[in-house]
Amino acid sequence: MSAIRVLVVDDSPTMRKIIKGQLNQAGFAEVGEAENGQHGLEELAKGGYGLVLTDWNMPLMDGLQFVKEIRKREQYKGLPILVVTTRNTKSDVVEAMKEGANNYVVKPFGPNALSEKIAKVLAATGGGGA
Repeated sequence: MSAIRVLVVDDSPTMRKIIKGQLNQAGFAEVGEAENGQHGLEELAKGGYGLVLTDWNMPLMDGLQFVKEIRKREQYKGLPILVVTTRNTKSDVVEAMKEGANNYVVKPFGPNALSEKIAKVLAATGGGGA
């Protein structure tokens, strides 16, 4: 089991449940949830998260704005962020990465795809931590 706490931010309770299940299967025991970027920032403030998975299309504060807000804060500069979304054009991927996302996975995806992307993000960022 990985000791890294993961925050899943998605406005769909069903999608959060699916992602949480896949994270549990991949060995992540501690998974927090938020239904939009605003709630995600509140969860992050509680501390202890080492990885964020965020949807793009959400009410109140979308995933891209959430990524921007995270990157504005010094304590989260090194926090790994994976965008999980249905948006799959090259320009969307480029925009998300430009704003500070570490990687990108397009819905729908299998557990192996999600695990592989997480492994890449954690390897590239030195394992996360916030």
